[in-house]
Amino acid sequence: MKKILLLSAFIAFGSMVSTAQEKYGHLNFGSLISAMEETKAADSELEAYRKQLVAKGEEMAQKFRQDYEAILKEAQAGNLTPVQQQEKEQELSQKRDEIIAYEQEVIEKVEAKRQELLSPIIQRVEDAIREVAGENGYVMIFDTSVFNAVLFAKDSDDVMPLLEAKLGIAEKGGE
Repeated sequence: MKKILLLSAFIAFGSMVSTAQEKYGHLNFGSLISAMEETKAADSELEAYRKQLVAKGEEMAQKFRQDYEAILKEAQAGNLTPVQQQEKEQELSQKRDEIIAYEQEVIEKVEAKRQELLSPIIQRVEDAIREVAGENGYVMIFDTSVFNAVLFAKDSDDVMPLLEAKLGIAEKGGE
C-alpha cells in the first residue's frame, strides 16, 4: 500500500515538474497575416479582380434599366398588345434573374480568388509558427484573434515579434 502511495506521489510530482517546464505562447494570427506585404499585394489583386467582375454586373444592370424604360415607353404609348407586353415582362424577369445569379457568381468567384491568393500566405505563416515553436521550445501557441479562444493566459509569451522576425516583417512604429 505504501508503494502505491509513494508511486502515486512520484507520478504527481513528476507531472508537476514536466508541466512547469512547458512553454506557452500566443499571437494574433489575423494581425500577423495583415502585416505581411504578400497579404497587401493579394488584397490589391483581389480588389482589382472584384472591380472587373462588378463592372460587368453594372453593365448588365444598365442594359436592364434601358430595356425596362424602352418597354415602359412602348406600353404607355399603346404600341404593345397585352400578349406582347406579357412577353416583354417575361424577358425582363429573365434578365433580372440573370443579374441576381451573376451577383451570386461574383461573390463565389471573389471568395475562391481570396482562398487562392491567401492559402500560400497562410501556409507560410503556419510553417513559420511551427518553426518558431520548435526553435524556442513552445508546446502550444494560442491564436488570440479568435473570439473567446483565450480568456486567460498565465505564463504565456507573445511570440509575435519572433514570427515577424522569421517572416521578415518590419516592426511598425509604436505598435
